[in-house]
Amino acid sequence: MLQINDLVLDAWGRRFFDGATVSLPRGAHVGLVGRNGVGKSTLFKVILGQLTPGGGDIGLPKNARIGSVDQEHPATPVTLIDTVLEADAERHDLLGRLETAPPEDLGDIYARLIEIDADRAPSRAAEILAGLGFSQADLGRPMAEFSGGWRMRVALAASLFAEPDLLLLDEPTNYLDLEGALWLEARLKKYPHTAIVISHDRELLNGSVDHILHLKDGKLTLYPGGYDDFERQLTEKLRLQEANRVKIEARRAHLQSFVDRFRAKASKAVQAQSRLKMIAKLPPVSAVIEDRVTPFSLPSPERPLAPPLLRLEGASVGYGGPPILKGLDLRLDIDDRIGLLGVNGAGKSTFAKLVAGALKTETGGLHRSPRLKVGWFHQHQIEAMDPDDTPLEIIRREMPQASEASRRNRLAQYGISFEKVETTVANLSGGERARLLLNLVAAEAPHLLILDEPTNHLDIDSRRALLDALNDYEGAVILITHDRSLMELVADRLWLAAEGSIKPFDGDMEDYAAFVLDRARQAARAPSQVRAPEPVAAPPPPPAPRTKAPTGTARRRAEAAEAALARANQALQALDGELTRAASGKDALKLAELGRRRDAAQASLDAAEAEWLAAQEAYEAMVR
Repeated sequence: MLQINDLVLDAWGRRFFDGATVSLPRGAHVGLVGRNGVGKSTLFKVILGQLTPGGGDIGLPKNARIGSVDQEHPATPVTLIDTVLEADAERHDLLGRLETAPPEDLGDIYARLIEIDADRAPSRAAEILAGLGFSQADLGRPMAEFSGGWRMRVALAASLFAEPDLLLLDEPTNYLDLEGALWLEARLKKYPHTAIVISHDRELLNGSVDHILHLKDGKLTLYPGGYDDFERQLTEKLRLQEANRVKIEARRAHLQSFVDRFRAKASKAVQAQSRLKMIAKLPPVSAVIEDRVTPFSLPSPERPLAPPLLRLEGASVGYGGPPILKGLDLRLDIDDRIGLLGVNGAGKSTFAKLVAGALKTETGGLHRSPRLKVGWFHQHQIEAMDPDDTPLEIIRREMPQASEASRRNRLAQYGISFEKVETTVANLSGGERARLLLNLVAAEAPHLLILDEPTNHLDIDSRRALLDALNDYEGAVILITHDRSLMELVADRLWLAAEGSIKPFDGDMEDYAAFVLDRARQAARAPSQVRAPEPVAAPPPPPAPRTKAPTGTARRRAEAAEAALARANQALQALDGELTRAASGKDALKLAELGRRRDAAQASLDAAEAEWLAAQEAYEAMVR
């Protein structure tokens, strides 16, 4: 499906690809992985033609449709459902041509609409939107009423609905909640064409792709299987590479020893020269250098507090209007690891603010230890960072009494290299900013860590480093994340935000995944609250008898059915002629194949006759 040959690309003062070559089979679901900044998103830009490589080429089948989600959908007055339906350009064009096409073309248009299953399009679009968190009531709302984050979901829904031949998704779960990520994983697994997904979500890569494309040192290497399979294969490859290097170096040392011993002896000069040639022919094998990931620093509290850390009794919380959450009866202890579940808008962030002390209860009781220290990380902190600030200036404010050397040493512990301590925030990567803030919120050894989507900008290795740090941390944790793997390995209890409250969820992440997918299927089956598009192959129910003959959909349907019937009859006659000519020969396989084709043609003729009769009867009933 996609051929990349000897790709070379230099951009922004560095080389991203250096003779990269790979061939992706048609229908493959591929996870594109690599460290932050190696060029994964840059590769998408090359495939889309937004960047011109300095060498090599990108090969795709002729007329292949490529779909991607580059930015949020614009805020237009078009309704949500119509916006997604318009993403299927062919269907949209065919429906537009129905009103103006000459009668002789209608049969072909209807046949193509039936072939692409256009009648199911509204229900397919509604199913995708429901899986991404939209309600049935949302379908009729104009795009202008949705926020930027929700319009990003619309752009993703449109790409999934259009089903391009090559789908490119760059970190699609970053603007989804856990529920949306679970649904997307199941959807991508069934995607009918080729898809390439950049993701740091281990569960998504294990559950929805069948190949991993690894980008490192400007090269592309394709591995079969999911992410766990890739890790095993890469580990074995590196082990064999190191074993081969040791073997070659031992051989080189042995030959060099002979040369050193007998170089000066005339009787051994020929043998020594021969061994020098052998040494020169030994292939160079570089030593395996493991990529080091800086660990996170999450110091545990020095003195634990008496339980409970926090207790809520019949509490409600909001922002001055109707309460966002009510009836909260929950308890948090020092050894609790809580995974907070729920769709966007269910109140998870409101609950985090309440526990962190940024909101007060409106009714009910909130009892907390007066010595409780809370470390709270959330995405808005990253967005609120001053782009002209630098890590060194930030750490100076956090450590006003420390020496300059201590501050720089602390930044190094946080993963901010020496050359970047005076780089502006605007020029730091998202992962570097997230690392800095995550370490800062935990710097005072809090008794409770509240982490709201901490992994959005972290690669897989950094996520594992965060997991290790959280498992070593001895305080309480409340985790809100769409990273299923992190949720499963950190949380030992699950709370669900739903229906205006938060209650313990009875089950594990497998149970919750099944619950989410079942809820999405039920939502997609619910009756739509918006006007459904007209069927493309059937007229509306006939109205009460009237004297004037209509000239709209019913007439065109009858004409199209008649044209389709004629084509089916001609196809059957042509096959009968082929069978007659083939019967005089001795090719049994050809006769069998023609027989199967005639049976199919006869079935098509029968279906065309039934459609013509139904269309004709409907038309005659309306003109009587």
